[in-house]
Amino acid sequence: MHAELLVDARNAVGESPVWVAQEQALYWVDIPAGRLHRWSAASGASSWQGQQMLGCIARRADGSWLGGMQSGLFGLRPQADGSLASQALIDTPHAVSGMRCNDGRCDRQGRFWVGSMLLDMAAGLPVGSLYRYDGGQGGALTVHLGDLIVPNGLAFSPDGRTLYLSDSHPSVQAIWAFDYDIDSGTPSNRRLFVDMRQHPGRPDGAAVDADGGYWICANDAGLVHRFTPNGKLDRSLAVPVKKPTMCAFGGSRLDTLYVTSIRPDGDLTDQPLAGAVFALQAGVSGLEETCFHG
Repeated sequence: MHAELLVDARNAVGESPVWVAQEQALYWVDIPAGRLHRWSAASGASSWQGQQMLGCIARRADGSWLGGMQSGLFGLRPQADGSLASQALIDTPHAVSGMRCNDGRCDRQGRFWVGSMLLDMAAGLPVGSLYRYDGGQGGALTVHLGDLIVPNGLAFSPDGRTLYLSDSHPSVQAIWAFDYDIDSGTPSNRRLFVDMRQHPGRPDGAAVDADGGYWICANDAGLVHRFTPNGKLDRSLAVPVKKPTMCAFGGSRLDTLYVTSIRPDGDLTDQPLAGAVFALQAGVSGLEETCFHG
């Protein structure tokens, strides 16, 4: 299936695509630039500049955003002048200096989950954690998992009862599944879902389709893999860049898979579209993202 160029965004690290059905628009971030981007067929592309690196976003019911940034979680609101107004909600208790939030999204009940990582990924230090944020008055970050290097691939099954998580670091390259208590928001029974060392690419960001298929970007391989709920590789779709980062379902029927990517330093002769956003026809439909309920 051919990958269509959506936006030649030239993002250093494009990530966290979120489709907003009410606007028929795709939002995503460029992490190191601290920018929130938007695209719609009606109005084209636009963006807003934040004050810190912006690792991930989740929509709030009022149309604003929850963002996982360097120092913690912020309420974000795009402004007419191109700035991204931010309100600090809670600091992330980073284990060491030089860390930031990475992959994050809401569960089916509207709780926000986010992982943290060391900016110096090459150091390979397992100082990252996985947090849950319920919001509300006096809301706290609850730690649910530690010893992560690059937490990624957060996703939830259609019924919300399975949580998926990956670690992208070359020394790990694993995807895990957890039983997920939808009442308490607690994962348990961690188990290996996919050993990505058996497949091309490192596991990056992910999405789940309406049939329960788990789609994960295979960084360094220029592919997006779909795994069945029992962990079997079902199909792989190609994009014309080496480092796809995360995917999200959108479009009028939620059957378009949007894919963000990285634009690395160096010679890009063989991948001039690195850092772009692409659209794929996945052959299945996805699910709307749940808004943050806090």
